[in-house]
Amino acid sequence: MTSLALGLWGIDRQDSMWRDESVTYQVAHRPLGELWGLLGHIDAVHGLYYLLMHAVFALWDNGLLALRLPSVLATAAAAAGVGALGARLSGRLAGTLAGLVFALLPVTQQYAQEGRSYALVTAGVTWATYVFLRGIRTPGAARWWAAYGVILAVACWLHEFAALSLVAHGLTLWRLRVPWRVWRGWGTAAAGVTLALLPLMAVSAGQADRQLGWLGRPGLNAWLQFLAVCVVTVSLGRLLLRRPGGSELTALALPLPLAPTGLLMLVSLARPWYVDRYVLYGMTGLALLSGAALAHAVRRSRRLARPARVLTACLAAGAAVAVLLPWSLQVRTPESRKDDVVAVARAVEKSARDGDAVLFMPARRREWLLSRPALLDRLDDLALAESPTASHTLQGTELPAGTIRRRMLAADRVIALTDPVGQPLDPFPQEEIKRRILKSDFQLCARLPVHGAQILVYARPGHCTDF
Repeated sequence: MTSLALGLWGIDRQDSMWRDESVTYQVAHRPLGELWGLLGHIDAVHGLYYLLMHAVFALWDNGLLALRLPSVLATAAAAAGVGALGARLSGRLAGTLAGLVFALLPVTQQYAQEGRSYALVTAGVTWATYVFLRGIRTPGAARWWAAYGVILAVACWLHEFAALSLVAHGLTLWRLRVPWRVWRGWGTAAAGVTLALLPLMAVSAGQADRQLGWLGRPGLNAWLQFLAVCVVTVSLGRLLLRRPGGSELTALALPLPLAPTGLLMLVSLARPWYVDRYVLYGMTGLALLSGAALAHAVRRSRRLARPARVLTACLAAGAAVAVLLPWSLQVRTPESRKDDVVAVARAVEKSARDGDAVLFMPARRREWLLSRPALLDRLDDLALAESPTASHTLQGTELPAGTIRRRMLAADRVIALTDPVGQPLDPFPQEEIKRRILKSDFQLCARLPVHGAQILVYARPGHCTDF
């Protein structure tokens, strides 16, 4: 219930939507034939999620609420799964506290309110881990391993990096020194998951450069964050290892936040594939350890006199609120994401007139207006060759540089949508010609900064006041 309440609190995020959510929104609204064509070209890794959201919008097209509600429900399901795991491993109190910790984590709250697949993947991996635990503990556990394979295969089809949880589960079995029958059951299920994932892997491998080409190698901040998670996780594991049931708890919980993330970051030194949200499900392990540690602290506090217990509880609750409330408020603001396509569209609406020319610099920023097709239709997109639906792409295809140049020189007024000052400039010929012609043949009349973007209004030299 706590996770559900947190998910619904401020779910519209002050009527904002960032560009990844805009992709979900506009792609899920495409007819099934066009959606299928897109997945053959790009974003196959999100195909099952887009199909799910297509069904959601077909049944109930209620804007931002419909876009984000599946993630809210999935996060509540994941929190319930964490609670069930914690109860199995460390008792009911530990399970309750683990589910609460998971729900309160700022990163959990962030993706609970995001129209992307990561909360659903987390729910799938969490419940697969619960079934995995049942399979370890149950003799003749064929039905549990079958359920494990099905749940994890669905999670992997929602995002294929969920398959890295198999590495964490394999490490758990190794640390627990389980008998051969358990290895056989798990290995059969893992093989089934891999086979089920092969078609998606084959398609997405051909799309990898287009899909992940924007990523760079993990920077210093990413490594420091991972190091911090490692320190906290290992410290909690050492604290709990000697407690009753501690060896099984740490064997299950420790690999989840460390193995998938660490492996993906190492791979990304050669092939940049790492983004923290791709392995969001690792927070399950951290919550399990935290819940067990808090339960241990609560049990020890019972030795204190009643006034001391009350004071300790109040201080702990006050500290938690002081730390978590600012984060909780921040992730519900437009500024918590890279940009806000709703704010961009409103700024363009105020600045542009019917028939104005528009340029997107770079071309992928066309996404800022794709969820507002009525507004985009009012403008003359100078660089567009084929629309996203016609080209089976996310943002459409663009004309050759020479054609863009001719079309720009025939325009009197241009609305340019660009990244904020200081962002890297794309080196492609189309982007270079846009920048060069605007600088040589147009005058900048107005600059409208918006969160994560800027709208630049250009006119012919000496004619800014004519519009």
